Amino acid sequence: MTVYRCGDSLDSIFTAIYLAYEERRDHMDTCISLTDDPVLFAQNVYVTPDQEKMIKVMRSLCRIFGEKDYMSLCMALASKDERKAQAVYRTVVDGLSAKRKAGHLFDNLANDEVHYAFSLARVVNREIGHLREFVRFQELENGLLYSKIGPKNSVVAFLMPHFSDRMPQENFMIHDEGRGVFGIHPAGRRWYLFYGGESENGITFEVSAAEQAYQELFKYFCHKIAIEERKNLKLQRNMLPLRFRKYMTEFPQNE
Repeated sequence: MTVYRCGDSLDSIFTAIYLAYEERRDHMDTCISLTDDPVLFAQNVYVTPDQEKMIKVMRSLCRIFGEKDYMSLCMALASKDERKAQAVYRTVVDGLSAKRKAGHLFDNLANDEVHYAFSLARVVNREIGHLREFVRFQELENGLLYSKIGPKNSVVAFLMPHFSDRMPQENFMIHDEGRGVFGIHPAGRRWYLFYGGESENGITFEVSAAEQAYQELFKYFCHKIAIEERKNLKLQRNMLPLRFRKYMTEFPQNE
């Protein structure tokens, strides 16, 4: 067996997929792993990310399967699951071997790996949908609109197009505090991702006086429109999971 050892990044995993085809590996006897777990009698190949190879894989996937299925593969790779690289690799192999038409990469759900990749993409897509609704921005002293989130999966890259399309003339930032990833959108320009801790940026996240006042007004508004007789905490937690509330203005920080 051949095991490609790569990092948890799109460029590294796509480079591994490119190498598996370029080196004409037996795909049923090849694995892409994100861990260092030993595999008996396996040949280890350590992957160095290559931008050119990654772009070739991206273009081929979009051309053969269509943008929708390509995005689903990217969502699967945004999962925190360590098995995602192998599931996506086998999904691509299955799709290419069957010469499926564009937009039908995930048709073969009877294949365990295809089904697994499909499930990962669905979970990530659901979290993206939640965060599009639950993200809260606050104005900092320098006028920047700042939002801190703590998603289970790496979804900042999927959130940025949504908000940049709706706030094209705003300077805003979405910060995944668990991964140290910043999605940054300068007003009137294209957004980009920055990787690093808060201390490395020299940015102080102090909200403006006007923001503090509006936050108090918003909390008061949410409190006043609540109907005590119709309170249903079980339904509320089902519609709005507790893990999102830590980052939402209208909920107490200790809830």
